Amino acid sequence: MLPVDGSEHSERVARHAILLAKNSTACDILLLNVQAPIDAPELRGHMPQREIEAMQEARGGDALAPARALLDAAGVAYEAQVVLGPVAETIARIARERECDAIVIGLRGASKLVTVFMGSVARDVFTLAHCPVTAVK
Repeated sequence: MLPVDGSEHSERVARHAILLAKNSTACDILLLNVQAPIDAPELRGHMPQREIEAMQEARGGDALAPARALLDAAGVAYEAQVVLGPVAETIARIARERECDAIVIGLRGASKLVTVFMGSVARDVFTLAHCPVTAVK
């Protein structure tokens, strides 16, 4: 599984996943973007829930685009999916449901003290995941 958020750092993580995939005999990549629930009352009061979800799904598709381009250019097969939910919990749940063998996830601002500075999503995925998690700095 390759969860991405569309950032430049996600592109670095995607390039690492491509290297892993090319060095593997059998590798299916689930390219995932999770959109956190929107709890802004000012937005929820003016837009129907379905419109909010459609907006989030569109944002998720945009977030997948850079990684999709890299995977396509490298000729690596993948399945792309956008889901709504709490980010770390949803990543771990889908990895379990889809029986993923590993998760490759990015760390933002990682330093020598990765455990102190590790992004909260990555830290929570490490805790919640049923499978090995590779962190890319």
